[in-house]
Amino acid sequence: MTEDNFNWWKEGIIYQIYPRSFYDSNGDGIGDIPGITEKLDYLQDLGIDAVWLSPINTSPMFDFGYDVSDYRAIDPVFGTMKDMDRFIAEAHRKNIRVVMDLVVNHSSHLHPWFLESRSSRNNPKRDWFLWHDGRNGREPNNWYGVFGGRAWEYDEKTAQYYHHSFLKEQPDFNWRNRELRKAVYGEFKFWLDKGVDGFRLDVANYYIKDELFRDNPIAPGPNPRPYDWQRHVYDRDRPETHGVFRELRELMNRYDGTMLVGEIFTHDDPVTSASYLGNGTDELHLAFDFSLIHHRRWNAGDYRGILERWYGAIPPAGWPCNVLSNHDKPRMSARVGRTRREERMKVLLALLLTGKGTPFLYYGDEIGMSRGRIPRERIQDPVGIKYWPFHKGRDPERTPMQWNGSRHGGFTAGEPWLPVNPDYTGRNAESQRADEGSMLNFVRMIIGLRKRVPALRLGEWVPVTETGDILAFIRTHDSGKAMVMLNFASAPRSFAITGDDNWAPVFSTHRSRVEVLPRGNCTLAPCEVTVCVRAGSIP
Repeated sequence: MTEDNFNWWKEGIIYQIYPRSFYDSNGDGIGDIPGITEKLDYLQDLGIDAVWLSPINTSPMFDFGYDVSDYRAIDPVFGTMKDMDRFIAEAHRKNIRVVMDLVVNHSSHLHPWFLESRSSRNNPKRDWFLWHDGRNGREPNNWYGVFGGRAWEYDEKTAQYYHHSFLKEQPDFNWRNRELRKAVYGEFKFWLDKGVDGFRLDVANYYIKDELFRDNPIAPGPNPRPYDWQRHVYDRDRPETHGVFRELRELMNRYDGTMLVGEIFTHDDPVTSASYLGNGTDELHLAFDFSLIHHRRWNAGDYRGILERWYGAIPPAGWPCNVLSNHDKPRMSARVGRTRREERMKVLLALLLTGKGTPFLYYGDEIGMSRGRIPRERIQDPVGIKYWPFHKGRDPERTPMQWNGSRHGGFTAGEPWLPVNPDYTGRNAESQRADEGSMLNFVRMIIGLRKRVPALRLGEWVPVTETGDILAFIRTHDSGKAMVMLNFASAPRSFAITGDDNWAPVFSTHRSRVEVLPRGNCTLAPCEVTVCVRAGSIP
């Protein structure tokens, strides 16, 4: 594999960093851009091809950066534009691409555009946001906000309501307005011209709302969260959204080697997520489906079914991506139970890194970081503050990276913005780097294998087990084949190897690389992970 023919967003490993929690370079307790730059060698050694940064733009931080007040500036808590320029240059020097989180469904209520829009009904930017008269002395319609309450806020000065899908401090843009659209595209161009390689689009399927602001129909219940009391047919997934993405794709096509990945906020609906890829070449390059993240049952057949539905929804010219954790959802480690916890995490990571599609790896998952336990008085997330104890917020997924066994896990010399998980003394990157059997080295080895075996990056996905505790599949490519075998059981399990191919392990948690697997029944050890290629083609 050479850099010249390497399609990074399709073949590479993308690593999500929550900047506030990755590495603090100045001792103020908050991670920053210089801290990320310092850790680029770690990422390069791990085999990472691109870094996705959660928001770093200037923000009043009502939702920790997902409320942007200046798209062309870096929030001082993370550093300066000079720091960002240096980070981009250093990342590129190490062949690591840079993906920015661009939050353009909404802005901050302190963004100059909204301040103008709010100043009067006849302001030229009034229609850049969603303003509407009330209905019978109440909100314009029945839409709820994701974070609770009605999705409308009354403005005393102009005697109208504005729409917000999330916090009232996050007013939604009116993407139907051509001037607004042109201005937002200008923010994309600003960062593309700086050398950014791609963008993750927050709640991308929310951009367009119903032109008539019709009431959402009632959803079948019971549902504990008011937002889920409705079927969201008018405030998201509007057909006009596809036109926005076709325009954005045209913009991105002017910059070689760039990409868009969209957060498609649905309830495990791979068909809807995949629809935002268009025909596979004319809308988003990648779209998230969160079925793997949301799945709780430890069962090989369930995971096979999830992947089959997802792959089956992708257009022929499109490409899937896969994700097990992110800054909004419980970490991967929370879904494996207590039995054989370390081994099960390796099974999931192997599934992520050898399945068809671009893997997105969340910081700390490579060392098996767990969800943090955040005392109520230390909660930072506005969702947790508002809804505790029903919803304790997203802070447990955002705890500081555990670099070593020193105080605060080596994350900061100061007091961390969130408590470091107490297991950092035994679970950290430094100690795992020295342990040949650690999760970190497991991930490094599988990523290395993926880079050497084209079938694991580009091959089609053919399952070879129907039911039971084993998920086995073959990746087929013009260059050859690879077979992946994952035993989800805590006991030995067997399955039949059929066909004419002779398989030799190139990576295994339990068996030697020199053996050739016998045809017929193959017995896997508890939680075994084995990757094979055809005998005689060992890379």
